[in-house]
Amino acid sequence: MKEKYAPLFKNFTFKSGVELHNRVVMAPMTNCSANGDGTVSDAELAYYARRSSGVGMVITACTYVTPNGKGFPGEFGGDRDEMIPSLSRLAKAIKGEGAKAILQIFHGGRMVPASLVDGDVVSASTVPAAGNPIPRELSAAEVDAIVKAFGETTRRAVESGFDGVEIHGANGYLIQQFFSPQTNRRTDKWGERLAFPLAVVDEVKKVVSEHAKTPFVVGYRFSPEEPETPGITMADTLELIDALKEKNLDYLHVSQGEFWSVPRRGVDDSRTRLEIIRERAGDSVPVIGVGSIYTADDALQALSTGVPLIAIGRGLIIEPDWLQKIENGQEDQIVTKIDKNNQDQLVIPNPLWNMIVNTPGWFPGV
Repeated sequence: MKEKYAPLFKNFTFKSGVELHNRVVMAPMTNCSANGDGTVSDAELAYYARRSSGVGMVITACTYVTPNGKGFPGEFGGDRDEMIPSLSRLAKAIKGEGAKAILQIFHGGRMVPASLVDGDVVSASTVPAAGNPIPRELSAAEVDAIVKAFGETTRRAVESGFDGVEIHGANGYLIQQFFSPQTNRRTDKWGERLAFPLAVVDEVKKVVSEHAKTPFVVGYRFSPEEPETPGITMADTLELIDALKEKNLDYLHVSQGEFWSVPRRGVDDSRTRLEIIRERAGDSVPVIGVGSIYTADDALQALSTGVPLIAIGRGLIIEPDWLQKIENGQEDQIVTKIDKNNQDQLVIPNPLWNMIVNTPGWFPGV
């Protein structure tokens, strides 16, 4: 390995005590490849195992915490105890290859396809997503129940052998719907836009303290801005970070397509979003940076901003041996464009493969 890439291979220890053997994380990516009953499929297990031998940590695709939170066909479930054996298989597949296993937990809210929930699409308020029906506003009691459901799915993650959970507060799903002025028009206590995200964090942390017997990671993912007006701005996100800093989280994970993207509005600052976010988080909570990292030099440049961890998504679909090639001095052999004839060698399940090859512009080389 070239010495300049050594920073990628330094150990990192979270506040909880969980230690990673390098600074690279597999980002959570929807693959729509679970069995019809919500259990993890053999193809999905193979896909994760293939990518777990190099990175320090794998964050899974999201799992729904209640039946009406299921966001995609082929999404695996974490909403009931009967799913524990399925979740255990997934944790074992990832950890067996040397990576720490983090279960991403979520509720789709208004983004849920009506056909998956018998038409009962719910949200913070009656503001529809494009192409979706008007959602039903959740009652206060239902909101309380969903908060508890996040905790129950966390308990199942503990019992299944995961090393942690990531609370999915990004990409327009239910937690973000409560935080956004675009989608939260409530007048009760849940109309305070930080109330639901922080309640979920508190419940998850409580459950971990009660059930985890070994170090267990709790992270939180968020999208820094929304394009709509009104919508989440960088100013709102800095307020969210200030609140999350007080929760003793292991990390914050930014969700964005480009690592070097800059704010739309809300701050008078020409730096990148990640630089602003990392500065605001300070020493209180580590930040995971992400966005179009495909080469070893991309990763090194990203680390140079001061973020301690970087997440790679599509790059690891294209090149499962990404880290191994760097470690072996073969960084110039990292594949950065998908080979349409290479599905079997890449160990990509059919539903994900179909998304890759049938969505122009969605993937490098397609």
